[in-house]
Amino acid sequence: MKIEKHAKRDHGLWLGTSRGQIHLQFLGDSIVRVRYTREKAFSDKPSLMLQTTPPSPADMPVQQTEDMLVVSSPELTLEIDRRTSSFTWRDAAGRLLTRQPRREGMTLAPVEVKQAILEDVHAKEGVDGVRVKARQVGWRTLRTAWQAKLRFEFQQDEALYGLGQHDQGVFNYRGQQEYLFQQNTKVAMPMLLSTRGWAVLLDSYSLGSFHDDCHGSYLWSDVEDELEFFFMHGPSFDDLIGHCRRLTGKAVMLPRWALGYVQSKERYKTQQELIDIVAEYRKRSLPLDLIVQDWHTWPDEMWGEKQFEAARFPDPRQMVDDLHAMNAKLMVSIWPVMRGGSNAKEMEELGHMMGATPAGHASVYDAFDPEARKVYWRQAYEGYFKYGIDAWWCDCTEPFEADWKGEVKPEPWRQMLIDTEEFKKYMNPEYINAYSLLHSKGLYENQLDTAPDRRMVNLTRSAYIGQQRYGTITWSGDVAARWDVLASQIPAGLNFCMTGCPWWTNDIGGFFVRNSDDFWFWHGDYDQGVDDLGYRELYVRWFQYGTFLPMFRSHGTDTPREVWRFGEPGEIFHDTLVRFLHLRYRLLPYLYSLAGWTYHRDYTPMRALAFDYPAETAVHDIKHQFMFGPALLACPVTRPMHYESESRPLPENPHTRPVYLPGNTSWYDFWTGQKHAAAQTIEAAAPLTIMPLLVKAGAILPLGPVVQYSDQALDTPWELRVYPGADGQFDIYEDAGDGLDYQYGQCSFIPVAWNDQAQTLTFGHRFGSFKGMVKKRVFRIVIVGAGLDEQPGREIEYSGEPLTVELDLATNNGMARLPGGEGSPAAR
Repeated sequence: MKIEKHAKRDHGLWLGTSRGQIHLQFLGDSIVRVRYTREKAFSDKPSLMLQTTPPSPADMPVQQTEDMLVVSSPELTLEIDRRTSSFTWRDAAGRLLTRQPRREGMTLAPVEVKQAILEDVHAKEGVDGVRVKARQVGWRTLRTAWQAKLRFEFQQDEALYGLGQHDQGVFNYRGQQEYLFQQNTKVAMPMLLSTRGWAVLLDSYSLGSFHDDCHGSYLWSDVEDELEFFFMHGPSFDDLIGHCRRLTGKAVMLPRWALGYVQSKERYKTQQELIDIVAEYRKRSLPLDLIVQDWHTWPDEMWGEKQFEAARFPDPRQMVDDLHAMNAKLMVSIWPVMRGGSNAKEMEELGHMMGATPAGHASVYDAFDPEARKVYWRQAYEGYFKYGIDAWWCDCTEPFEADWKGEVKPEPWRQMLIDTEEFKKYMNPEYINAYSLLHSKGLYENQLDTAPDRRMVNLTRSAYIGQQRYGTITWSGDVAARWDVLASQIPAGLNFCMTGCPWWTNDIGGFFVRNSDDFWFWHGDYDQGVDDLGYRELYVRWFQYGTFLPMFRSHGTDTPREVWRFGEPGEIFHDTLVRFLHLRYRLLPYLYSLAGWTYHRDYTPMRALAFDYPAETAVHDIKHQFMFGPALLACPVTRPMHYESESRPLPENPHTRPVYLPGNTSWYDFWTGQKHAAAQTIEAAAPLTIMPLLVKAGAILPLGPVVQYSDQALDTPWELRVYPGADGQFDIYEDAGDGLDYQYGQCSFIPVAWNDQAQTLTFGHRFGSFKGMVKKRVFRIVIVGAGLDEQPGREIEYSGEPLTVELDLATNNGMARLPGGEGSPAAR
């Protein structure tokens, strides 16, 4: 594809080639927008993914040689081969980031866009709810579009991540292949990150795939008007995700209570049962912030009707008031699928159903239509929101699938064909991956109009890049209770969080606990449920892992999930769950600071090791360890050590797991305070009562008290645990905990720094303030050397002004002094 002419045009560089035209724009120094079309003009369709486009530089200098065009910014250089139009990307120092093959670096192949001709459209109920079904009798050709391919030549030492959440356990995508489509346990996100410090983001919503295999190295999409992508240079992963969010929107903050414990199951059946469960948590002094009402709040014959059935939920307003009186919040499940009730009838009469025909009734509302989104919100308001519910659970946001049947799971390529062909019956194939994005947009924007003082909490089973701006948390779908599934969840979540969306979780304990011979997905290992000691062990390990997820949530079917179902006080399974439940609440000052950084600084709390150690090739394939913020290295246990299913004891085996310690600073065992050198693999102790957890030398870890809910005792003294051995810093973030004032400066940061050589801890000037702020905060400073249990420490009172504390590592005591150097009465 030869470049025949070029010109500066539309704030960028236009290239006329022998096979179409290309347009380049620098959006700042580190982002380049590339568009390639074989049409006469570029598409003017608005992007669903992009929120705002940063202004491009006023000047875009172009250097020319006989064979090359070179465009550059202070951070990034693009070399374009005039003979083939292939791209080579370099950083400011000339270091190669990535390049395309000399030929066919970008291709567009024509494809016919067809609409299914349907008969007998109807809704059918299955194990995963109501789904629209129809008999297809033909196709109608609508237009010609393009299949797009973007090719690369990856470097030998680089690792690749991102692409969303997928359930095969793949972490580093080098040498791998992945299909990009939405399904119950899959989330497609067309963003790829490299440890060489670059990323590419496709502005695409169709079926796609990634290949780095015998077929080549490329991203492919099924139906496009043109190929459009953004090439970004970091060099850090935080920089790359920051660029992504500048294009697609900030990750808005969740309310503080969303970081507490979430109790859910399939399902609580009555108003009284919900109240009784929360009352039992309070009676037992077990922390809890949110209880979840799963599906079937509606009458049996009205699937998806947004209402509480009067016989089981006689007084919704009183129910919510009773829960709030116990300082618990309520999340309610809603579906985009509906049948048999007034909601479905209204949507049909207004023409807001997807795939409806005169001869049949569809069941999925058209989230791509803004008027349909308004109707959906009005129904949700009348059925639930007006009673004071706190959060949404948007289930089934794929929302079409056809592979959840049969005894044997289809092959991946077959699964893709089955599901995407089902999508294409009812949706424009150019947008089959974007339903959840638009569904989330409707709820967010309409709730914001109705209740501008409330933060959105929307737990959803699907996602797309840009959805972070709508207050969503994605969970990984209906996974089975098995050890291999637990192991695969860790890389799935890490890759998801590398695509700009930071809030992710899964069903602690697995959704399907028992095994069914009739369905391939209902394939848990524990027919005895919670009575099986093997399941109790799996659940405890999953719960330990869940303590370090952005949302800490238990859910599933087949067996109860409340903490006391796993034993009574004094029994190891029960007591270990309580230990980690308490730990989660002690970590709230740390977790909420990470949440504040996520909005204000484009941070990512759950971090693959490549975030912080991209050049350390030893970490590139470590998929069962991750950083949770800058301090904690979480190492979940992913194999049984005590019991198989049916409570069968396992032979004696080591209760340890290997842990690699990255970087060049020391690490501390969180539980014992033992210090380990970096750049080595250790066998970490992993008895059932703990999960290996390491803390980086130099870390400053704020801990609160054990409370019963997240907003309790906010003015109680906090502990600051300092891990010596390196300099460190931590900015403590606070705001009102709910509402949107944080977006307008109503928040505070307290900078804290540890000087290892001087053995001083310095509190800087507090930046910002907000209504209800604790103006004088008491901190108990602990120099770590003996784990989490109570230790001697020094208390200081911080009022927002700079303060330095001199600490004696030998005695764990210190003196606070003001900037003038004199001892301060703040130390006591």
